This record gives sequence, structure tokens and C-alpha cells, in this order.
Amino acid sequence: MARVPVQFTLNGQERAEFIESGATLLSVLRDRMGDTSPKGGCHQGTCGACSVIVDGELRLSCLTLAETCEGASIQTAAGLADGSELHPIQKAIVEGFATQCGFCAPGMVMAIKVLLDEKPAPSREDVIEAISGNVCRCTGYEPIIQAVLTASRSNSQQAV
Repeated sequence: MARVPVQFTLNGQERAEFIESGATLLSVLRDRMGDTSPKGGCHQGTCGACSVIVDGELRLSCLTLAETCEGASIQTAAGLADGSELHPIQKAIVEGFATQCGFCAPGMVMAIKVLLDEKPAPSREDVIEAISGNVCRCTGYEPIIQAVLTASRSNSQQAV
């Protein structure tokens, strides 16, 4: 396979690598760049565990070719915290005991971030739709939904 250069911004840091042509963004992020927050659950685009944000849009990194992200801004769950200070979404997930095994959490958090960036005060139905592409086998989703609603209230109070 041919090696191709790719350059993008990952969690605010400029990154450049030579990668195998046809490599998925998931494999480049995890194997080449050391960001293990996107999880390889199904490698078919059905579980959402690999979700990342590319130029403001939620993407499944297992289905996205890394070379198509040339010049893009990519955000993963690992880049949300500010040092040791968790992002409000992450904090709400932790404080609401919204995960059990935690495998789905990074992808779920990214889907929630896109929702709250677009709709800071979502309805319950908005939350359900936003996380519908993410499979969680442990929680039954209710703690996650409640955590999102808590995070949205926290965000709206901070904006005041």
C-alpha cells in the first residue's frame, strides 16, 4: 500500500503523519497518534463508539478515511477536558453515574457535544435522537439522557 501524507488539527494540536492510503481515521488516531478515546467497537458504523467531531460534524471514525480529513479540525473525547477539569458533559456523565463499563462513553459524549453545540437546551426527544447512533449495552440509556439534560442546564446557567 502507498503511504500518503495527512495533516490536520487534533484537539487543538497540529498533527502531520505519513499513513497508509485507505487507513481509517480510527486506526490513525489510535495507532499513529495515540488518542485511544475513540473506541473500535464494530468497525461497521453501527455502534457509535468511534464517534469524533470533524469540522463540527459528528463522524464515525471507523468509516472515515483519514486522508479525507486533510486540513480538518478533529475533536475527540480526550480533547474535551481542560487539563484536569472535565468538560461539563463529561462531568454530568460521571456525576450522574451514566456509564457502567464506559466503552460507549467517548462516542456518546461526542454525539452529546454536537447536540449541545447546536441546541443548548434540548428536549428529551432531541437527546434520544442525538444518541440514537450510539449503542450502550449497560445503562438502558436513561442515566445518559438525564446526564445530557443536566449538562444542558449547567451550560445554560454558565451562559447567564
